[in-house]
Amino acid sequence: MAHDDVDPDDSSDRLTIGRRIRARRLERGLSLRELAEALERAPSQLSVIENGRRELRLGELRRIARVLGVEVEDLLRQEAPSRRAALEISLEKAQAGALYQGLDLPDLPVRRSLSDAAIETILRLHDELEHLHRERAATPEEARRVNGQLREEQSRSGNYYPELEATARDLLARIDHRGGPLSHRKVSLLAAELGFSLHSVGDLPHSTRSITDAENMRIYLPLERSATDPRTTVLQAIAAHVLGEEEPADYGELLRQRVEVNYLASAMLLPEAGAVDFLRSAKAQRELSVEDLRDEFSVSYEIAAHRFTNLVTRHLELPVHFLKTHFSGAIVKAYQNDAVRFPTDALGAVEGQLVCRWWSARQVFQSEDRMSPYCQYTDKPGGTYWCTSHIEPGPGGEFSISVGTRFEHTRWFRGRETTRRFASSCPDQECCREPEPAAEDRWQGSVWPVARLHASLLAAMPSGTFTGVDRVAMLEFLDRHSPQPDPRGAPSQP
Repeated sequence: MAHDDVDPDDSSDRLTIGRRIRARRLERGLSLRELAEALERAPSQLSVIENGRRELRLGELRRIARVLGVEVEDLLRQEAPSRRAALEISLEKAQAGALYQGLDLPDLPVRRSLSDAAIETILRLHDELEHLHRERAATPEEARRVNGQLREEQSRSGNYYPELEATARDLLARIDHRGGPLSHRKVSLLAAELGFSLHSVGDLPHSTRSITDAENMRIYLPLERSATDPRTTVLQAIAAHVLGEEEPADYGELLRQRVEVNYLASAMLLPEAGAVDFLRSAKAQRELSVEDLRDEFSVSYEIAAHRFTNLVTRHLELPVHFLKTHFSGAIVKAYQNDAVRFPTDALGAVEGQLVCRWWSARQVFQSEDRMSPYCQYTDKPGGTYWCTSHIEPGPGGEFSISVGTRFEHTRWFRGRETTRRFASSCPDQECCREPEPAAEDRWQGSVWPVARLHASLLAAMPSGTFTGVDRVAMLEFLDRHSPQPDPRGAPSQP
């Protein structure tokens, strides 16, 4: 590995480099103070480097190597300098991981008094716990891990995908859409432009939102009305076709396809150029609002909130976060690029975790005013955030849709004048996860609740498929509805 390619943010590299520096120092019989003096540094600064807790610039590394009389490449080698160093690095990495952090255990300082055998025992226990978590992690848990990886990718990109924005522009140009809301008529025109006919049917399999028959160029839609905008359903089917999506082979493909399809559909409903112009104008007036974006383009609040996160970081330089939360407090979707700390389980998954009771995402359910925007400030361990939340109905109850940002960016948003303010110390258990001692004592031993056992606890996915689609029902449906050949040679309609 060339040393110019070292990633200074890779904690495992920093740990290994630090341990190699310490090993070479001890080989030369130098104390920490003696090497620090030779480098004209404080011993505490050198200790931080040897413990891998600070990134090291290449120039600094060269100077250290020169004082120690070794080549830079020797300090950059990936293998630990000794078995003891390898154990210490493994223990440091384990303590920094999601599993250890989720156990709420105190940090274990790596001292000389901690024997190799003790470290090995701790690491084996950690590995066994991790193994048990992964064994317990059935298919839905696997999906949540993959979703976490996707969420990190979205955060790094600001949740903005230029290639999908370009595809949306090309598709809208084919029907000469020049701005404003995308009407039902224009969605139908786009389907026709791509060669599809639309068919609303009463027997669409319950496990599907739509079915696309690419052989006969048909898109089947549910006949009954639902909370889902039919434009969204058609555009998602069109997006899957345009992107050349095939049946996914694993959860990674399934979730990545879902992200891309939803993004492209939203980019057609709220075209980038028009939406960015609208948002820039609102920012100039210090009146940024998800509600206004929703009303301007005649979409649901959730789609407007998603699109808001797609565009404001890229074009308005505003880091934000997004939450969709069930009324029970469980997270359904989450995204952030503003360093807000979501609750996670031992595997780092966010979905399914309970949001703090004091966050806007849950406080909004206490509000009796469902017409006005709900806004609040929340003092969290990572800083103060401002959030706006809105409630929308959906399958399984009500959901809050929240968009938030750090305190220093609130001057651009409508609702910044709110006086609502709460403090949250989650994940500290004393914040909102433990009952008041008086209530605990009052009801101790006299209450026996009957829990609502979620079906997903025992069988989260239909057997035989990880997508949740009943393939038997889907293929039977296609057999019923596909055009039947006419005896005279021309296809006939069913």
